[in-house]
Amino acid sequence: MMAENVSLETIANEVGTPAYVYSAATLTRHYQVFEAAISKMDALIAYSVKANSNLAVLALLAKLGSGADVVSGGELKRALLVGIPANKIVFSGVGKTVDEMRDALTADILQFNVESLPELHALNACAKELSMTARIAFRINPDVSAGGHEKITTGKAENKFGINIDQAEAAYAEAANLDHIEITGIDMHIGSQIDTLAPFKTALLKGIELIKTLRAQGHNIRTFDFGGGLGIPYSENENTPPLPELYGEMISKATQGLDVKMIFEPGRMIAGNAGILLTKTIYVKKGSVRNFIILDAAMNDLIRPALYDAHHNIEPVKFSNNGAPTQIYDIVGPVCETGDTFAKQRELPEIEAGDLITIHSAGAYGAVQAGQYNTRPLIPEVLVSGDKYEIIRARPTVEDILKTEHIPDWV
Repeated sequence: MMAENVSLETIANEVGTPAYVYSAATLTRHYQVFEAAISKMDALIAYSVKANSNLAVLALLAKLGSGADVVSGGELKRALLVGIPANKIVFSGVGKTVDEMRDALTADILQFNVESLPELHALNACAKELSMTARIAFRINPDVSAGGHEKITTGKAENKFGINIDQAEAAYAEAANLDHIEITGIDMHIGSQIDTLAPFKTALLKGIELIKTLRAQGHNIRTFDFGGGLGIPYSENENTPPLPELYGEMISKATQGLDVKMIFEPGRMIAGNAGILLTKTIYVKKGSVRNFIILDAAMNDLIRPALYDAHHNIEPVKFSNNGAPTQIYDIVGPVCETGDTFAKQRELPEIEAGDLITIHSAGAYGAVQAGQYNTRPLIPEVLVSGDKYEIIRARPTVEDILKTEHIPDWV
């Protein structure tokens, strides 16, 4: 199995396992497919940095013309560092701190997506302190169920995100009375890994009606940030998400004549299937009830299966000939948690200790959610382009981890 023109076996031998491996060609293709899908609209792609925030990935997307959707001061600094213009950056998230607001105002970002009235007043005070004006859109919660896992739906009334749509008019009226706030648009994001157009359409129509209402009340609504959430295929057994072309066509038709700049925040759709987790088999354990493949990757490296019961296709790097014997395995990691399980009861060719394994669709919400549980160092990230590759995040040593900690003299 290859990553573009580089053997995964070569990467495993020279970089070690486990490691994340990304394809520059796939990242580029996915960005350009989405760009083409929305080309009939006046639109900005603000890549969702939380999906994969590696500087090399961001730099590649910046070179393609992408903006950024950030949800922390750290992500803002990453976006600015790789050269994404501030006027292509939107700042989302329910818990922006005053320090983060100050940094974003000083950078002169395009828009704050404000998620509550307390945040609005904190932002106004921060802007006043700096003698500046903050451009804002309220994130509107349309009370639309997007389907999928409950932990990644964001558009229901009971979710923590945004201003409920029945409170929107009052929120905009309050913002209009603040001296250091400039209303520029509305924001609406209903969830992640959405595999049908129906919830998007429902939310879109609610957003369009709200824009018309707000304009009638005198608000200058110029932008409509419709978020991200378009799903990717993780498995041939799941619903196939709609093509970006159909998504773009639906929104283009619905917003024709509305005279707004659309903002889109794709993340998973661009990065998800551009990366794999490359890992090695430590042991094959044959039990009385189940057989286990024990990998050197663990839940601290890729937490999605443990956190969301997420499915990832899993294959050996070396393909077996047709007719080769197979076995049913549970595929697990070495962490001392039963939840450290990547898959249960998967049929694979017979696996032996030392065999390399690929966990697919790991380019989004993989490395960014990793931790160092069990004092396991964060794993490298590798970017491949054609016949070359480079480590874009190095593996720290255990000694590097221990240097960050201090034992008080009084212990």
